[in-house]
Amino acid sequence: MRNGLSLWRKHLVKHNNRAYTCCSFSTEKDPLLLPSIQQLTDARIIYSVSAALGHNKDSHPECSARVPAIVTALEKNELTPKFRGSEILELANFKNATIEDIANVHEKAYVLGLEKAMVEASDSGLIFIEGSGPTYATSTTFQDSLIAAGAGMALVDSVITASRNSLDPPTGFALIRPPGHHAVPKGPMGFCVFGNVAIAARHAQRAHGLKRVFIIDFDVHHGNGTNDAFAEDPDIFFLSTHQDGSYPGTGKMSDIGKGRGEGTTLNLPLPGGSGDIAMRTAFEEIIVPCVQRFKPDLILVSAGYDAHVLDPLANLQFTTGTYYSLAKDIKRLAKEVCGGRCVFFLEGGYNLESLSASVADSFRALLGEESLASEFDNPAYLYDEPRRKVRDAIERAKSIHCL
Repeated sequence: MRNGLSLWRKHLVKHNNRAYTCCSFSTEKDPLLLPSIQQLTDARIIYSVSAALGHNKDSHPECSARVPAIVTALEKNELTPKFRGSEILELANFKNATIEDIANVHEKAYVLGLEKAMVEASDSGLIFIEGSGPTYATSTTFQDSLIAAGAGMALVDSVITASRNSLDPPTGFALIRPPGHHAVPKGPMGFCVFGNVAIAARHAQRAHGLKRVFIIDFDVHHGNGTNDAFAEDPDIFFLSTHQDGSYPGTGKMSDIGKGRGEGTTLNLPLPGGSGDIAMRTAFEEIIVPCVQRFKPDLILVSAGYDAHVLDPLANLQFTTGTYYSLAKDIKRLAKEVCGGRCVFFLEGGYNLESLSASVADSFRALLGEESLASEFDNPAYLYDEPRRKVRDAIERAKSIHCL
């Protein structure tokens, strides 16, 4: 295969064709349908859903059950517009991202190559990527990925618009897949197809004239794709906490960006076994001073829920309560430094119960309500954190970045 398609090869595994209902969205030719100013002013949370039900591989951790599990939990916990009225708003009409939007972050040859590869995916049912980890594609992957990126961009549009009319704009939350933070400029990687957060950051700059964007990535794995996209950009600060030594093996503390972007990348690898205490300390001693010093116009969050103690793909021991605290503290920080402009993007999280419970508790945090984490978390699963190793890592990061 030529012109970017050489990355793709056929794998004779058939995709199960299942009936499903997609979320509502507008096509690229439709006008952008944002909520009214009044709706945005009334809302505390605005969220979008793109479940990518056609992008699925049976028995794969990054499967089509993930977003529906979250939506079901939100309904069960009465955290949807049906139960909360105007304070929670679902953004159901938005444009897909365009190829040009994606090409602001990814090489156009890759984007066009993936589009052409959909013909092969239709014939084979499933295709895999050579040499970049367990990333698959089905016949709907290209379209699903455009929808996911478009959902994130539309939330950025909504939050920025609201912030120009309110001192307390809603927080955005993109319940989307495929995830994005591993996707490098040249191609997909590690379950990720397009860099949703990176695309949204560029969109905020180009469509809204924002200058400085701060990206917080608390997924258990290093967001190497986002890291690489902005390594030389002094106006986008990328900060990642992740498990030391986990996939994909990047995110060393010595990686601080390069060229004009030197100093606007901060990687904090946490030792295995790190949990709530480690993350709270990292937030107060690393994340807060970095954000305050950088003074961003917008905070974007790669919200990975795979550091949960019940998640099967890593070895940190965050709890549902950890994620509640992160959402609450990030919202508070955004209000302090950038007028409350903040959007969360779903990344990892592969235990459906811990994923959905943690996202639901994140919603409670963003609403300013009490956590119900104690109803889900079981202290019996937890063990002593490696506090000395955590302290050493935090002190080293503070020294490197003069915090």
